[in-house]
Order: sequence, then structure tokens, then C-alpha cells
Amino acid sequence: MKIGFIGLGNMGAPMAANLAKAGHSVTGFDVAGTTAKGVAQAPDIAGAARGMDVVITMLPNGAILRDVADAIIPQMRAGATLIDCSTVDVESARAVAEQAHAAGLLAVDAPVSGGIGGAAGGTLTFMAGGSANGFAAAEPLFEIMGQKAVHCGDAGAGQAAKICNNMILGATMIATCEAFALADKLGLDRQKMFDVASTSSGYSWSMNAYCPAPGVGPTSPADNDYLPGFAAELMLKDLGLSQQAAEAVDADTPMGARALELYRAFVEDEDGRGRDFSAMLPRFETRGRG
Repeated sequence: MKIGFIGLGNMGAPMAANLAKAGHSVTGFDVAGTTAKGVAQAPDIAGAARGMDVVITMLPNGAILRDVADAIIPQMRAGATLIDCSTVDVESARAVAEQAHAAGLLAVDAPVSGGIGGAAGGTLTFMAGGSANGFAAAEPLFEIMGQKAVHCGDAGAGQAAKICNNMILGATMIATCEAFALADKLGLDRQKMFDVASTSSGYSWSMNAYCPAPGVGPTSPADNDYLPGFAAELMLKDLGLSQQAAEAVDADTPMGARALELYRAFVEDEDGRGRDFSAMLPRFETRGRG
């Protein structure tokens, strides 16, 4: 299969490399000039789309996605498939899908979960929106780049699933960090706290799989000085998307809104930028109630 891959950053580069390793002919392009192992370099963005069976995009936001779509959709042959793996607003995902359909293309919005490690290891989860035909065309590639793909519904449904999932994640991580900081001040050993919460009603992914307390539970970024597996600024972005979506459909999401406020303060006013999103724990350790 001839695949164009646009956006060879921390996530896109290993995803593209895994497709090339599986035997596909992959041509990539990134405005920063980055490359990926086994991936040919296109001279420009049009060259990464022209004549391809599939074009995959992994981009920072909806505005850039729309600009890239304007540039590549006219270059793509009728019947090809556009797969956007970026995390963007639902409105942009749906607009690009409509634009692709009008040009005779299949379109899938398929944001991912699993972080840089999942991209490198080919263990990502894809949350896909689009037609059944679009999903069927994309699914063999999802199987190479990831371990699971869920067809969530029509265009935009993948983004909706990602936004809702990460709103849960952001709020849950904050609550988990608060609980460890409270346990410290109550004189409760962190390992004992983990042993109880991880096997009772405090069970969560933030606690059990990605524990924010160093030396407790499975190895996580907390054990590597909070170097990011999932950066706090990316959580801030996703929480912002969740509240943008909530406002658009008049949904009451007070926990999501408060999580956004806390991560905004952490990233923009404190020392959270460049740290893992679980570094909320050392933040709470040093704070009192006032």
C-alpha cells in the first residue's frame, strides 16, 4: 500500500516507521523537516499526498488540520482514504470529513491513546469516527500501529470519544494526586495507601497503571523524575477541547471545568510545562489548604 504520512513528530514518526517496517511504501512530510526510519521524504506536503492509497495526518490542532486538508485533498486520487490521527475539536474533524467526502475520498478521524511508548511499540488504541467503509479501509493499518481500534460512530465520533476519555483521565489524576498528598499529611504510608486504593473502590487507571507516586505500583513517569509520557500541556489541550465541546452542546461538566483550571495554572503559572501530567502530585505536596 502507498501511504503518505504528514506530521512526523514524537507520535507520528514511530507510527510511520511501524507502517514502513510492516512492508508498506511510506512517504512522509513534516514542516520541521523531521524524518522516520524506513520512510521516504516528500519534497513538500503535496508530494506526501499525490497518488497515495492512504494519507495519514498527525497534527497539533484543528486549525492546522483544516489548512493541511485544503492542501492535500485536491492532490488525492478519488477513492483514497484520509485518516486523521490528531486530537482536534469535533467541529474541525467533521468539516474535514465533509470536505474529503465531497472530493470522493473516504475519511476517518482516529485520535489515539497510548502516548509515545504506545506509538513506538505499536500498541496504540484508536478511537475512530467515519463510515463503515472508511473504517474497513483504515483497520488493517490500525492493526499495525496499535493493539485496538474501536469504530465509535460517524465523523467526529472518534474525537468525541477521545475528549470524553481524557476528561475522565485529567479529573481522575488530580483526585489521585490529592489523595496521596492528603495521605502524606495524615501519616499514611504511600505503599499502604496504594495497596488499599488499588484493590478497592479507589481503583482507577491513574492509580493502578500510572501511579503518580514514585516507587509505588508499576513503573511510571513518576519514577523518572516526571519526564513526560503524556505531557501536562497536552492534558491541558485535551481538557480545553472537552470544555469547548461541552459549551457547544450545553453539557454541565463541573469536574472537567475545574480540572482545566488546575492544569492551566500548573502549566501556565507554575512549573508544569515539560513535565508529565502526573506531576500534579509534587504540586499538591507543597501546598496547604489556603
